[in-house]
Amino acid sequence: MRQALELARRGLYTTHPNPRVGCVLVRAGEVVGSGWHRRAGEAHAEVHALAQAGELARGATAYVTLEPCAHHGRTPPCADALIAAGVARVVVAMEDPFPQVAGAGLARLRAAGIAVDVGVEAAAAAELNAGFISRQTRQRPWIRVKLGVSLDGRCALADGRSQWITSAQARADVQHWRACSSAIVTGIGSVLADDPRLTVRLPDAREHGTPERIVLDSHFRLPARSRMLDEPGPILVVTGPVAPDRADLAGRVEQITVPLHDGALHWSRLVFALAQRGHNELLVEAGPRLAGAVIESGLVDELIWYLAPAFLGHAARPALQMREPAGLDELSRWSWHSIDPVGPDLRLILRPPPAAPTWSWTDPVRAPGC
Repeated sequence: MRQALELARRGLYTTHPNPRVGCVLVRAGEVVGSGWHRRAGEAHAEVHALAQAGELARGATAYVTLEPCAHHGRTPPCADALIAAGVARVVVAMEDPFPQVAGAGLARLRAAGIAVDVGVEAAAAAELNAGFISRQTRQRPWIRVKLGVSLDGRCALADGRSQWITSAQARADVQHWRACSSAIVTGIGSVLADDPRLTVRLPDAREHGTPERIVLDSHFRLPARSRMLDEPGPILVVTGPVAPDRADLAGRVEQITVPLHDGALHWSRLVFALAQRGHNELLVEAGPRLAGAVIESGLVDELIWYLAPAFLGHAARPALQMREPAGLDELSRWSWHSIDPVGPDLRLILRPPPAAPTWSWTDPVRAPGC
């Protein structure tokens, strides 16, 4: 199963909105076939593994990181392919939360007389597909907020200069998080201040494409000469209901409108809409105000914090703008997930504590005015 998980990770940048899945076929203690799902619309992991195994698949055990599908989507059901190939046993890491599968694939295998075991390396499989699982079970993507800060919690000098606080190694590491995201979210304030491209700068970037760039822009102020417009890949502008028409951007960006609440974009409605567009994982790269508001909303699943060993001083700009709690008993506390050196910097990954309340897309949380 660990080999299957390693294979699944090869699709980390390419499979969305589908899950990342790997499959290994073993017969008489020898691997006779293996494969992974490479991108949506193409053959699933089981099909690749069966094609490689050929007749050796008969009587083999299939190790699959996610329940084989039981429905006709872009491709035929993998459960049927395993049955037709004559495999004797299927070991599955976890059940597929997709409603059209959700146990149906396991039931079909068992009905065909195939032995089925579920739960091997389940936690690792769930971690690999946290975004897909979130979209299926919570109707929203898995949301990460990325920040680069100094030791004193600052993101830029008082005049706005911020290039570069963190190291080249940290900036290269960010490209991984961009590549495995189906969308990168920023605010119009960051676009006006920094004119970012928000592209994936990896050697094989053309192979996995560019995540959708999403700009939160209540009043549709996106400049027609923004550098991101010169880059390939989709751009979505999220506006308020009274945003002006922009004939100069027609055909260059897609626009959707979400409701306002107290003059700000309704964040919970937004992330629900993004889930409906098939987004599994969102990476928020934004200024202090938007980043702070997203964290305060209670919707963030993961903070990715690059900490540079430097001080910027009290006049420098804080990395986050957040409300001060009324007392220490109201502190927003997070749990350490990992701490890793990246060049001279540290990459801190934090998640909400397990006891954090669950979220519903109808909750009235919102993004700040953009």
